[in-house]
Amino acid sequence: MKRLSFLIFVLFLFQAAQAQKQTLEKIIKGEKSVVKDTVFKVSTTDNVSVDIPVTIINGAEKGPTFTIIAGIHGMEYPTIMSLLELRKEIDPRKLKGNLIIIPIVNVQSFYKRTPFINPLDNLNLNRVFPGSADGTITEVMADWMTKEVFAVTDVLLDMHGGDVGEDLIPFMCYYENKEFKQQTELASRLSEISGFDTVVSYPYILPADKPAMYAFKQAVRQGITALSIEIGKLGNWSKSEISMTKDGIYRMMTELKMYENKQVKPVQSAKIHYNRQAYVSVPVQGIFYSNVKAGDKVKKDAEIGYITDIFGNEIQKIVAPESGTVLYKVGTPPVNKGETLFCIGFQVKEGF
Repeated sequence: MKRLSFLIFVLFLFQAAQAQKQTLEKIIKGEKSVVKDTVFKVSTTDNVSVDIPVTIINGAEKGPTFTIIAGIHGMEYPTIMSLLELRKEIDPRKLKGNLIIIPIVNVQSFYKRTPFINPLDNLNLNRVFPGSADGTITEVMADWMTKEVFAVTDVLLDMHGGDVGEDLIPFMCYYENKEFKQQTELASRLSEISGFDTVVSYPYILPADKPAMYAFKQAVRQGITALSIEIGKLGNWSKSEISMTKDGIYRMMTELKMYENKQVKPVQSAKIHYNRQAYVSVPVQGIFYSNVKAGDKVKKDAEIGYITDIFGNEIQKIVAPESGTVLYKVGTPPVNKGETLFCIGFQVKEGF
């Protein structure tokens, strides 16, 4: 009996070891027409670890691998909630290709309600890509995403929002990468047909010796078709934001010939386009006041807010560096030097 118990124990350890070796690549090449929920444990060299929940949906037929991630910042709720719903709605028998869904990348930030940073090391996951296998836990998470997730991805949708401190309008965005023209054209097309009224294209400037920092910029560097949704603000979420996000994803899957939800009506193109952005950084720590909201139009050199000291005395006026539309801004009183205070979108004709 002791020998049998020992053999069962050894078999358990072997199966556990095999599970640890499970990779996304193995799973997406496995059984078809299935939904598999799994948790990947990511650890540092000094044994700090986190669990990252992943759903892999293998379709009945061949097709692209579409990876959708949310919760890199744990308080960007509309995108997180939309993926939790989407995971239950997809019928794998009607899917062509594979869906990789990571609804909450930064689980620690989500449960601790910490805006932007991972409470385990106080780093912003969306500022450390491509990461490092020998770094702190956030850097190791980025390294795992870069090597494990992006390596098997054909199209990446990285979803964000205003977290707890930003006022923001919904928009789609992608990088104008001239090196990978086909991927950029597809990212543009997926943005156009998403159903979001506003599409923002970022100039792609990334010297070879500089880190990408941002998740979907790292994917672009790797030659992956990558784009991002921005929706939700000030730590809130609504059913309409969840529906808008899910509908956008369904339209993208239809465009990729992966899946069709006949209840979601097609859209041909977005209404508003911005290809340049002007940023205003917080010049000094203080308390921020502004009557300007996300979506408002501003004029160059117009006053758009001011900062006071802790006693309420004005110490800095804030003026718009360009004319355009406020895509997002700090929506709460406290501000710290160096933070992005405003992002203003505007359109510039090519060649000018």
